[in-house]
Amino acid sequence: MTVRFLPSAPPGEAGARRAAVRPAVVGRTAALAVAGLVLVLMVLVIVRLPWAGDLGVHAATVQRLRHSPLDPGDPLVDADTPSPYYSPWTLLLGAVARWPGLSVFVVLRLAAVAGLALLVTGVRRYVRTLSAHRAAPALALLSLLLLWGTTPMLWSGFPGLHSLALTVSYPSTFALGLAFHFWAWLAGALRRGAGWPVWTGLGALWGVILLCHQFSGVVATVGAAATVLAAGRARRVVWPWLGTGVAAGAVVLWAWPYYDFFALFGAAGGGLDAVHRGLYGHPVARYGLVLLGVAALVPRWRRDRWDPLVLFAGLAVAVVGAGWVSGHYAWGRALPAVVIPAQLAVALEAVGAGRRGLRAGWTVLLAGGLLVGGWGQAGVLGYVVPRGALPAVVEGRYRPPWTGYHWITPWVRYGDVVMAEGRAARQVPAYGAYTVAPGYPGFFLADEERRGAATRVYFGERTPASVRRGIEREYGVRWVVDGGGVLGSAGLREVARGPEGQVLYAVP
Repeated sequence: MTVRFLPSAPPGEAGARRAAVRPAVVGRTAALAVAGLVLVLMVLVIVRLPWAGDLGVHAATVQRLRHSPLDPGDPLVDADTPSPYYSPWTLLLGAVARWPGLSVFVVLRLAAVAGLALLVTGVRRYVRTLSAHRAAPALALLSLLLLWGTTPMLWSGFPGLHSLALTVSYPSTFALGLAFHFWAWLAGALRRGAGWPVWTGLGALWGVILLCHQFSGVVATVGAAATVLAAGRARRVVWPWLGTGVAAGAVVLWAWPYYDFFALFGAAGGGLDAVHRGLYGHPVARYGLVLLGVAALVPRWRRDRWDPLVLFAGLAVAVVGAGWVSGHYAWGRALPAVVIPAQLAVALEAVGAGRRGLRAGWTVLLAGGLLVGGWGQAGVLGYVVPRGALPAVVEGRYRPPWTGYHWITPWVRYGDVVMAEGRAARQVPAYGAYTVAPGYPGFFLADEERRGAATRVYFGERTPASVRRGIEREYGVRWVVDGGGVLGSAGLREVARGPEGQVLYAVP
């Protein structure tokens, strides 16, 4: 019997190989560990479910679909009008909420878990279409959450850690998670050459994303366009199949019975632009760390002029820039489409740059950016750690959540009309009641301005009692929440007192 020995590498070469592997393993382990800790933090935040923003309107939407899934009416006021808040996702949540013993806020926690899981798995799938490196998904997720600026950007659809802590239960998180899965599926279909069933499914998914959160749908559309353009250079796009997908998505949008998607283009007026003008302010504080990603896009562009992330960012800059120039500031909600490809690019350069020294340089830059960004988002710790236990410098970055209105529920029943203004109008409908004026824009509510004017008159200090009685009769008001102390002698019967000096009155 002849024994053959395989040639072995020289001792010096083997040692160098092991030395090169060891930092990669340590780096991958560190990235996975930090990403895991961040996800644990998010789960603890979901248990708390802090309320500072639009949670009320989403809870109210689930309330209406829970009680009347076929004809819910406006989610905020007692009016039979359609609403863009009624989406496939909220319809499913409303069905879940019909299960005995489940409160709406428990259902929103379940929605938060589902949205977070969808986002994490979507990022992993999409990044896998761009890099095979095992650390790439974890680094991409950390970049997505932390690589923003020194001042948190708290908007739905903007997946910074602090923003996500407040919006993880919103449809925007669900829609953004779907968008990452959509891009991954689309890239695979273009690479393998799929047939009409796959393209029909892709089109339907695109329509669902647009219905669930219109602004995240724009981000999904920009990313999809970049993916198609990048594949088109290699002639991997079968344009008739692409047309099939677009047609399928249009059918989904047209057939959705709860609101007219295409009517939104005319319903969203100048008020929406005024609300979103702030998105263009303080760019360095809010998005400064994204410049690392912009720098990372340059070598990708040099290697391939049709790189999908470069095209993604370029198309998004065109959309957001056009919004700034034209004064359509609502287009600024497409800013995540600018930020996301840059964040992913710097994560991918840290694991995929050509020379070892170059990768090390990108790794150091990314680590520094994540540390600075994590410090900027440190206020999120306040949602899981008692405020008194926070260091003073961290407490200054913490945004206290709002106090709820559960204290009115022993008296106010589902469907009752409550006269409220300000923050109360944004929160009371979450418990099943209606308000006279909506706390959020009513895109299809024809008498929104009249309702707002009636509310302002009602809480006016010099408004006669007879005028208040007339407003109460016109809108069927049964209760009043007064946080300003102007109605103490208005002929109302005090029922309960809540936090911050608020009073619940019964209408005589």
